[in-house]
Amino acid sequence: MGIVVRLDLVLARKKVKSKELAAFIGITEQNLSLLKSGKVRGVRFDTLSKICEMLECQPGDILEFDPSQAAEEDGAP
Repeated sequence: MGIVVRLDLVLARKKVKSKELAAFIGITEQNLSLLKSGKVRGVRFDTLSKICEMLECQPGDILEFDPSQAAEEDGAP
């Protein structure tokens, strides 16, 4: 896929705990953990919007495209 989740970095910079963010968004800490680790295949725009609202950031601060990871997942050398 090539999308890298940088949510941990933004949380650390803003000094916000995962538990606080999960409560604000209205999701479980376990689901937030899956999102932070990049183990989810998608994220709803309303969830992304709430994250950005709480952390006062832009979606691009949280999500990044890494072409090298996209190539690895496609089986390219």
